[in-house]
Amino acid sequence: MDLDVIKSFRPITLDEMSGIRLMNRTDTKFVTTKEQLVRLLQLAQEQYRVQDMSGKRIIPYYTVYFDTPEYMMYMMHQHGHTGRQKVRIRSYVDSQLNFLEVKTKDNHGRTKKKRMEMKEFDPLHPDTGITFRNQDEQRVEYGHFLNKHLFFDPETLSETLENNFNRITLVNNAKTERLTIDTDLRFHNLATDSRFSLEKLVIIELKRDGLQFSPILGMLNELRIKPMGFSKYCMGTAFTCKQTLPVNRFKLRLHKVNKLLNFTK
Repeated sequence: MDLDVIKSFRPITLDEMSGIRLMNRTDTKFVTTKEQLVRLLQLAQEQYRVQDMSGKRIIPYYTVYFDTPEYMMYMMHQHGHTGRQKVRIRSYVDSQLNFLEVKTKDNHGRTKKKRMEMKEFDPLHPDTGITFRNQDEQRVEYGHFLNKHLFFDPETLSETLENNFNRITLVNNAKTERLTIDTDLRFHNLATDSRFSLEKLVIIELKRDGLQFSPILGMLNELRIKPMGFSKYCMGTAFTCKQTLPVNRFKLRLHKVNKLLNFTK
């Protein structure tokens, strides 16, 4: 699918974006197809700017998620628990920046993220045997970080799911919101060696300052793109682990994703 329309957007640099402070941030996700994304970008090009990194506007990301042997982080989401967490390494492939991250969703639905840099990690040749054992002197600082922010014992964690995708980031002219647009999602379950591609699917996340006016909401509504929760870790695990893990809570979303993809065939 041709995303050349992104070339017509005015650029915004990382330095300019660093000054944007969404003090009362709300996050809303939307799921659609690449065909609809092209239409959305055509509507949005006058009211949004695109993040530009040395001439690149579509940026590759790599993520690997960790979980316990019982998949407790996945299961907490599957059972709808509040106060749930995710642990991952997120890599900004082109800039060679890698971060160990803990994401915590609190009882009020707010998500907080803590992270520290992992300088030795290589997303192009990832180590798929990373653990956080006390005797592993190379990773003792990461163990301390996880002990501080994680509800689980870091020593029980192992890598479970790899995810690659490409991201476009838009900022509205008023600088009151960011829009991340993720395409070309690919998953690899490290436990089952199962792979699954959602390359025609698009995940849009609107991050805005409270109830400030959002130009994109009217455009999304015009294209009948509706809000829909989508956790890359949980959905990727559900698609690659259907035989061994329950997917009850995600059945409706799995059905909606399959329906969207069938429309694009």
